[in-house]
Amino acid sequence: MINITLPDGSVRKYEAGVTGLEIAKSISEGLARNVIATKVNGEVWDATRGISHDAKVQLLTFRDDGGKATFWHSSAHLMAEALEALYPGVKFGAGPSLDNGFYYDIDLGEGKSLSSNDFEKIEKKMIELARQKNDYIREDISKADAIQYFEEKGDQYKLELLEKLEDGTITLYKQGGFTDLCRGPHIPNTGIIKAVKLTKLSGAYWQNNENNPVMTRVYGVTFPKAKELKEYLALLEEAKKRDHRKIGKELELFMFSEKVGAGLPIWLPKGTALRNRLQDFLTKEQVKRGYQLVTTPHIGHKNLYITSGHYEKYGEDSFQPIMTPREGEEFFLKPMNCPHHCEIYAHKPHSYKELPLRLAEFGTVYRYEQSGELHGLSRVRCFTQDDAHIFCTVDQLKQEFIDTINLTLLVFRKMGFSDFTAQISLRDPENPAKYIGSDENWDAAESAIIESTSELGLKTVTELGEAAFYGPKLDFMVKDALGRSWQLGTIQVDYNLPERFELEYIGSDNAAHRPVMIHRAPFGSLERFISVLIEHTAGKFPLWLTPEQFAILPISEKFVDYAEKVNAQLAEHDIRGYMDDRNESLKRKIRDAEVKKVPIMLIVGGQDEDDQTVSVRLQGLDDGDKGAMPIMDFVHFFKGLLDAEEHGESIFDIAAKA
Repeated sequence: MINITLPDGSVRKYEAGVTGLEIAKSISEGLARNVIATKVNGEVWDATRGISHDAKVQLLTFRDDGGKATFWHSSAHLMAEALEALYPGVKFGAGPSLDNGFYYDIDLGEGKSLSSNDFEKIEKKMIELARQKNDYIREDISKADAIQYFEEKGDQYKLELLEKLEDGTITLYKQGGFTDLCRGPHIPNTGIIKAVKLTKLSGAYWQNNENNPVMTRVYGVTFPKAKELKEYLALLEEAKKRDHRKIGKELELFMFSEKVGAGLPIWLPKGTALRNRLQDFLTKEQVKRGYQLVTTPHIGHKNLYITSGHYEKYGEDSFQPIMTPREGEEFFLKPMNCPHHCEIYAHKPHSYKELPLRLAEFGTVYRYEQSGELHGLSRVRCFTQDDAHIFCTVDQLKQEFIDTINLTLLVFRKMGFSDFTAQISLRDPENPAKYIGSDENWDAAESAIIESTSELGLKTVTELGEAAFYGPKLDFMVKDALGRSWQLGTIQVDYNLPERFELEYIGSDNAAHRPVMIHRAPFGSLERFISVLIEHTAGKFPLWLTPEQFAILPISEKFVDYAEKVNAQLAEHDIRGYMDDRNESLKRKIRDAEVKKVPIMLIVGGQDEDDQTVSVRLQGLDDGDKGAMPIMDFVHFFKGLLDAEEHGESIFDIAAKA
């Protein structure tokens, strides 16, 4: 008999070999119908795989992230089976799950190709195969037998993958007539897949190597209910409207130029204003909290990144080295800011009385992402991190962690992100050799994260084995207005870099000690954060952040002088906007301001000039006209909107009540 501990803390006894599905059936038949995978001691397994030892078990449904990932990975195999039936001889690369669906890289052979016109017949074949309710069957196989199988099949891509695998760790999965090299896990059978939609095609180099063949990447999404697919497709349509690339172009925030280079964003005046306000906000908050601002070069000597380990990690993803006239001297565009900050710490001796030392920088870094992976601002080759590194003692770690969490929560609150989960990533207790640092330090660091999130009442999930080799971490998974989850904000504990750079401080015992290093970035990167913010708000930024808070619209050229006077008065009160003095109709000016998502329109005409007022109209509201206000009354009205934003209300919520 073994003990199975469920998420509510209850413990049930079962015979060794019990499966997740059997555990679900022992609780209720309804639960068993929905369980598609099992999380065993933090690792997701097939729901049909036997558990032979005491374990913490979570039964996963499609509502759980692990359940969705399993469902969509199994759907990739179903699509592969359909493709093999429709296109004999097709070869397969990798077929992982994504945050929303899955893809499979395929090679149809010389001269053959797919188009979106083929989607319908592939979808029909997938549904036909799904209705056969074929089980996903896991099989352990020797490396020699696996090689023989894929040699007979003529699949060179799977043979390449096998070269990197060790004998005794290889598994195949079979459903119906399809067999694939795969670690799993998978859902119990294909019948659980009820609704299918293939979404797009793209090209992708095999194993992201530009020297390898280009494969066809087929994307899709599936659901256990047809209704869920319908809802998802409606969500996709809304997501298209909110695409940050589309809105960024409309609002003239940023651009890309082929002559400058792919993945290198250029920030236009309005986008730069937006960035600067984000930076100013966080800079002020950091200074309040004792951070010291630093600036480091955009390049560093190769030896710096060899010392830090980033050369080994990012060498292939870096731009080519910069060679100087001096023989053998190489520099790199920096992939990370932390090595530079370690050198700042190391430039003079430190006492325990100086700690914690908090160094902050909006540092621009460079990584050579593959061209097929680039996507607007969310995946670029040049991005600016709101980076900070805190050097502290083990005893100071918990309080520093609490303080960094509070700063991250302030950022989310200020931006209107209210739905998020904090992921606690800890060591794999079964594989301690993967990590550096003493058990004592790891215990202190993990306790600091767990206790900090508990004291602050955060909604958390814990992932064993997801810690970096250099320390545990806390990642914030934020949901946007469409319910999509994004990783924004991270706090990481690091024992590796202080060791590599031989950083020290003199303790109260007059002996040398290693500091603990905390990496933290509430935004993550400005580029990615702004891309998410654009799509979350649909371009209707918080009033304090928006580049243009108002547009003054004179109803004719006769009132341009008065409009200029109003503009100057508002500028004195740090209210920013512009005047539309074009020779256009008022209706056209209002429409254009609406398209630009300018929150407030101030219409001025003869009566306004006589009374020294502005007629206030709020963007996007049926009852947006707030009537005429004396200029100072509008200033107070505006300040009230800003104050209310501080308490979590948007301008549109506030205005609707006014």
